[in-house]
Amino acid sequence: MLYQKYQADFLFTGYEILNQEYVLITDEKGVVIDIVHETEAGNDIKKLSGLLTPGFINCHCHLELSHMKGLISEKTGLVDFVFKVVTQRHFPEEEILNAIANAEKEMLINGIVAVGDICNNTLTIPQKQKSNLYYYNFIEVSGWLPQVANDRFERSKDFYDSFNQIQNSKFKIQNSLAPHAPYSVSENLWKLIEPFFQNKTTTIHNQETVFEDAFFKTGKGDFERMYNMMKIDNTFFKPSGKSSIQTILPHFKNAEKIILVHNTFIKEEDIKYINFVSNNNHQQFFYCLCVNANSYIENASPPVEMLQTLNCNIVLGTDSLASNWGLSILDEIKVIRNCFPTLTTVQVLQWATINGAKALSLNDKLGSFEKGKRPGIVLIENLTQEGNITPISASTTVKNAL
Repeated sequence: MLYQKYQADFLFTGYEILNQEYVLITDEKGVVIDIVHETEAGNDIKKLSGLLTPGFINCHCHLELSHMKGLISEKTGLVDFVFKVVTQRHFPEEEILNAIANAEKEMLINGIVAVGDICNNTLTIPQKQKSNLYYYNFIEVSGWLPQVANDRFERSKDFYDSFNQIQNSKFKIQNSLAPHAPYSVSENLWKLIEPFFQNKTTTIHNQETVFEDAFFKTGKGDFERMYNMMKIDNTFFKPSGKSSIQTILPHFKNAEKIILVHNTFIKEEDIKYINFVSNNNHQQFFYCLCVNANSYIENASPPVEMLQTLNCNIVLGTDSLASNWGLSILDEIKVIRNCFPTLTTVQVLQWATINGAKALSLNDKLGSFEKGKRPGIVLIENLTQEGNITPISASTTVKNAL
């Protein structure tokens, strides 16, 4: 067996940072054999400058919107952003497919090895059949008017069935139905999709704007304008008097794992409620941060330090090229470290690797340098002391060990 041996200034295992005395050993296909002290590693060690880390996990992306890069102005606010996505996303299919291919290539270059991808159509299937990345496909379901619930469910179920037919893949591809957001799924539609959560991971956009909670508590706010723009009669809606997440959380009772995305305006009482539900239902909740998208759309940041203090399972995502300047988990890390300097490098790298792998049920293969895993190997260059990422010009894939 041929061995590959890597030694860098720092080695992040997925759990901790080791110093330059340790060597990562893999086989020729990138499967981890061991991490050993340099005195036990023998010869032919590749010496590198920077920090070695397992490949990154992007827990939230909209690959199908890649053709919309730069189309929507920054800082429009969520309501206008959603309206523009809905009304401006229709392009020639060839242009969309080319943008999808280029976006996936960008993620590969940026050291991403697995993606939780939101799907509202089947246009990403041809690219995903090439098996360049692991994917967990979240087939999105939306429909606010009760009378359209059956049609919307059947449409998403057809997409779901198409994704389940992907064959001959080198990588594990998983699929589930996923509600778009609390403000876009009616009670009728919830009842149709709930059975599909059984023993699955699902996801939902959560509290991305301050108007979301206002709408569920009072029925008022900027969402009224959104429904008017979309010519949706909202008179059927009765406010719950609670936050959006507390209103809809019971619908997830069958799910094994739930990824809450954005959480820009989540409150401490919401997290405590989620913890209560999690313990009672023996579920895992993950909080996905997409800080660049939050800045792009709402010019806001999620309460990252509060989430960390309350021991939340945090993961990272890029969102789409319609709402971000690029698809790089490393860029998300840089922004988080700059905005929240009390966080440690270890904490944020865990979010980008092992936590993300756990959220997408890929931690048996990805997320850490553990024997038998094939997590990909990424070199992060230009580090300061103790592995702080401040700043880094690029991430370089040392060995695309997939």
